[in-house]
Parts: sequence; structure tokens; C-alpha cells
Amino acid sequence: MKLRYIVYIIIALVVGYLVFNKIWGGNSKEAAGGKDGGGAGGGKEAKGGKGGAGKKGGPVSVKVMIVKDTTVINNIDVTGTIDANERVNLTSQTAGNITAIYFKEGQRVSKGQLLVKVYDQDLLASAQQLTYQAKLAKQVETRNKALYEKEAISLEEYETSQTGVNTLKAQADLIKAQVARTEIRAPFSGVIGLRNVSPGGYLSPQTSIATLVNMDPAKVTFSVPERYLSLIKPGSKITFTVAASGKQYPATVYAIEPAIDAASRSAVIRAEAPNPKNELTAGSFAKINLTLDQIPKTIMVPTEVVVPDLKSSIVYLVKNGLATPTPVKTDLRTDTKIQITEGLKPGDSLIVSAIIQMRAKVPVVVKGKNKK
Repeated sequence: MKLRYIVYIIIALVVGYLVFNKIWGGNSKEAAGGKDGGGAGGGKEAKGGKGGAGKKGGPVSVKVMIVKDTTVINNIDVTGTIDANERVNLTSQTAGNITAIYFKEGQRVSKGQLLVKVYDQDLLASAQQLTYQAKLAKQVETRNKALYEKEAISLEEYETSQTGVNTLKAQADLIKAQVARTEIRAPFSGVIGLRNVSPGGYLSPQTSIATLVNMDPAKVTFSVPERYLSLIKPGSKITFTVAASGKQYPATVYAIEPAIDAASRSAVIRAEAPNPKNELTAGSFAKINLTLDQIPKTIMVPTEVVVPDLKSSIVYLVKNGLATPTPVKTDLRTDTKIQITEGLKPGDSLIVSAIIQMRAKVPVVVKGKNKK
């Protein structure tokens, strides 16, 4: 029994020693290591802190543009449609069988040229009959006039013969008009399109014969925003291109719609373009460049140098080797430049590079000048 207790006591002492040594021995090493490491680390940190405090960033290398006045032509680009000067769908005023067609598809025709003839033999026969009747009635009227002058017949009988002559003349004029309706003629000069009828076919007033188009001059129809309407007037010049050709065509504004479209807030404008070679086709899509006005003296700068601010826009100028933010007011924009109306003056050195690094009073060194 005693031996067993002695063993238990020895084991407990050993375990207690191990636990004590693990806890207190480890803490002592950590403390010692912390002391030594802390000193070394502190020395490094102090060294690093000294180096950071002693080194400053150098000036930013930038390019500048010397601000100057320039002439700006205020243009806008819009889209439009090429229209025919005159366009008509040819139809007949009378019904009947087609006896002849006098045009070829795609042919240029002149005003008044006969294009289609409809059967008119019955009308011609009626006209011939009226001619004979009118001739006889005229002879009767002439005799009655002589008799009336000799007081051989009454005035009433003479006037009756006169009425007969006039009635037959009116009927002849009616037949003549009906015969004219059997002839379909070109109402204006132009190019005739594809025909929809054939000789011998029955033609009614609802039948489309072909389309006649006059494309010289061509009409260019487009819309412009309401804000530009006061700058456009009849006589204003435009240029445009079409997909079928890279060539630029000139045109002159001749009419402006008096009312503004309430949905788009734009006005419809029509211009006239010479087209002697028929290079322009009705219905084509047109890209239009419209010259609104010319500003003889203003400042234009690259768009990317203008930085939006809370209240306005700013640009950076070089003054005494430092970047200086300067508020500006802008107006017109082009693809690459923007107009400055206030804030800059000729001779200012405008920073045009490294804009993202610019802040107030950042030191800068000019490495080059932008000539644009």
C-alpha cells in the first residue's frame, strides 16, 4: 500500500513539473524573444520611418498646349431621305382594252409624250357621226338666218336652228374629251419605271400602269432639333453622302416646315440637290452635314482635358511650376474638341496629359507642347 502511494505521489510530481515547465518556461522564452525581436524590429521600423519621411515624390511630367483663338464652323450631322422632285403613279381616266404601249421600262420620257393608248374606235365613230350632223345643222342655221332677215320665219325658228348647231358642237367637244382620255401621256419629263400592264389587257381607272419619276433636281428631306431652327433659313447650304457613293453632294435649303413636331421637338427641312446624271435615287438614305454658323474667334481644347466638377468643369494650367485648377464654361462640342467660353485666355499653358494625376499645387515639369 505504501509503495503504491509513493508511486502515485512520484507520478503526480512528474506531471506537475512537466505542466509547470511547459507553461512558465514557454512564456519566458516568448518574453525574451519579444524583447530581442522587438528591439530589432523597432530598429528596422525606425529606419524605415526615417527613410519614408525623408523621401518626397518628384514633379509629374506633362505636355501643355498654348491656348489660342481659332475659327470654328458650327456643323451638325443628321440623317435624311432622298426624295424625287416629282413622282406619280400613272393610271387611266377611262376603262377599256389597251391597244398600244409606247414606252420601254426605264426609259426617259418627255412631258406630253404618249405612253399608252386605249381602244377608242366607238368614240371616233360617234365623233364622225356628230361631224355630219353638225354640218347639216349648220346649213339649216344658215338658211334660217337668211329667211329670218327677210322676215320669212320667226325669231324663234331661227334661234331653234342656232341651238341645234351649238348642241351638236358641245356633243362633239364631249366626244373629243373622251377620246383624249384614252391616251395616257407623261405629265412631266422623267424616267418611267416597270410597267404593270400589257397590250390587249383591260385597263381600268384603278389599274397602275407604271411609276414616273423626275429626279433632277432631287429633294433631300431631314429633321433638325428645335434649338438649331433659328440658324437655318432658305438658302442655307448643306452637303450629304449616300451609301451608293462616297462622293459628297451639295444641296440648298428651300423650304422649312412651319410647325415643330411635338414628339421629337424637331422641324422638317427640305433641300434641293442638282442631279443631272441621275446618281441619286429616290428613297436612298442620306448622311447630311449642315453648316449652322461660323464663330470667327473662340477657344477650342481637347475634350479629355476638361474635368467635370460639382459646380462646373475645370482644366489645369501650369503656373509657377504647379498644376492650377481653373473653372471653365463650355458650349459647342465636336468629335475631339470642346469650346471654352469662359475661364481661359490666349497664352495660357493648358495641361493636356497626365490629367488623372493632376491635383491642386502638384509640381509639374513640361516635357513637350501639343501643337493641336
